[in-house]
Amino acid sequence: MSGPYLLAAERSRALHGAVAARLADGITLSRARARVAAWRKTGQVHPRYTTAWDELLSLAEADIARVLVERSDQMDDLRQVSPFAGALGARERWQILRNLRP
Repeated sequence: MSGPYLLAAERSRALHGAVAARLADGITLSRARARVAAWRKTGQVHPRYTTAWDELLSLAEADIARVLVERSDQMDDLRQVSPFAGALGARERWQILRNLRP
């Protein structure tokens, strides 16, 4: 992995790190689970992703938080189709992205 792809992967990882810190609120996790269920029902997202997210979101909260920021090809791929979209406010998201400029 190099160049723009590496930067995009690190930004996505950082954004999901901020999401991981919010899992204890319960709302973030329940919304993600509901989004994956909706994806499955509508067929909007490929079953490969819904199945992987279903499995991940069935783990204990601490394990979900750990996996969300994992450096792996599988997580780089899953973070591109994330049920946590919208979990962060615009200001927080912008700050994270700004801190990871090339």
